[in-house]
Amino acid sequence: MPNKNQQSIFYEMAKPVAGLPGSDVMAAIGTPMLYQMYQAQQDMMAPARQYFQFLTNVLNQFDLTRPEALPLRLAAAGAESLWRTAKTHDRPAYGMKPVVVGNVPVEITEEVVFETPFCSLLHFRKQTAIRQPRVLVVAPMSGHFATLLRNTVQTMLTDHDVYITDWKNARDVPLTAGTFGFEDYTDHVIQQLEAIGPGAHVLAVCQPAVPVLAAVSVMAREGNIATPRSMVLMAGPIDTRLNPTKVNVLAQEKPIEWFDNSVIGIVPWQFRGANRRVYPGFMQLNAFVAMNFDRHLRAEILQARNIAAGDEPRADLHRKFYDEYRAVMDLPAEFFLETVKRIFQDHDLPLGRMTHRGERVDPSAIRRTAVLTVEGERDDICGIGQTMSALDLCSGLPATMKQHHLQTGVGHYGVFSGSHWAREIYPKVRAVIEQSN
Repeated sequence: MPNKNQQSIFYEMAKPVAGLPGSDVMAAIGTPMLYQMYQAQQDMMAPARQYFQFLTNVLNQFDLTRPEALPLRLAAAGAESLWRTAKTHDRPAYGMKPVVVGNVPVEITEEVVFETPFCSLLHFRKQTAIRQPRVLVVAPMSGHFATLLRNTVQTMLTDHDVYITDWKNARDVPLTAGTFGFEDYTDHVIQQLEAIGPGAHVLAVCQPAVPVLAAVSVMAREGNIATPRSMVLMAGPIDTRLNPTKVNVLAQEKPIEWFDNSVIGIVPWQFRGANRRVYPGFMQLNAFVAMNFDRHLRAEILQARNIAAGDEPRADLHRKFYDEYRAVMDLPAEFFLETVKRIFQDHDLPLGRMTHRGERVDPSAIRRTAVLTVEGERDDICGIGQTMSALDLCSGLPATMKQHHLQTGVGHYGVFSGSHWAREIYPKVRAVIEQSN
């Protein structure tokens, strides 16, 4: 019998559903067919969205600032709201702005220096002779592209030579590339640090805090010369038993079989990764929106008012945020399920049971890498104390090489983006890198 990754959509469509109880019908539709239904809906709605986008462009040709143009502004607001709600699976551009290095403006160019079927190691190269600390920013593989960390990278570029893990959309990765699990993620971190070379630093945002801590532990145990000099873990689920959030509770309430049967889909035939099992990005986005539905609804209503009132600066800020927010990527099913199981259900790392390629992951082996953990006071995804627990696990480090920062007044995204990140958190990150460089 073929494995789940090889079953065609036609096999799934042939499953009998007529006459089954409602729950069984939903179960039959739930996983592979859910993606097919979503894609069919997207394809059917595409002409309507194109029409409303065209209508928006036409209306914007008029002078909408005039008082008598209020009906046109209302029509433009409604049309834009309709077509901009669409999700996209295309990675947005990073669009890094020039930075000042040594009182000289320096342009940023993007260069891929290492690549696998699932990820590109992207270097934000600067044409300057000034040597700066090399930092690998490890982006989460959690339904959004690494461009979500654009503000994180932009802030760091003035003082650092920055690289980022530019994860690829799993629905664009052909089945011939094989599978991608939790240990593959850890291997990627190790390989990318090796590609950057000895003396680098690593910064993990959110979900990759665990595989990054595992990777550095493995490198320290093996005496790898590319072991980073410092490691910054930001709002990451090191020990989700502490102050569990809604995300943690959901992961605990359902067995791993429920996640496999309910949220894993099969990529439709028209994409390069056809028949690959994935956790669809649109499902992750829907989950995030549902967590704060009222806030997102208010934002959309306010956006319509901004457009109608002609408040272009505020309207543009909304567009930039939500265009990024609605750009989703699919995750390999193996990685998603293993992450849920090993991090959120079994707590392998804090309980000392995590292994990598058959060897136990032991953070106490880290003896030369300074560690900084950062958390947000109002984080509703990663609770207070979950990231800081990494400091206790790194028992081989002296206290002088371990620091923690709790940022007041910010939620999850405020830890790595926005004014609090730039003014209060980043200086501490920069100081740790400078001291250990």
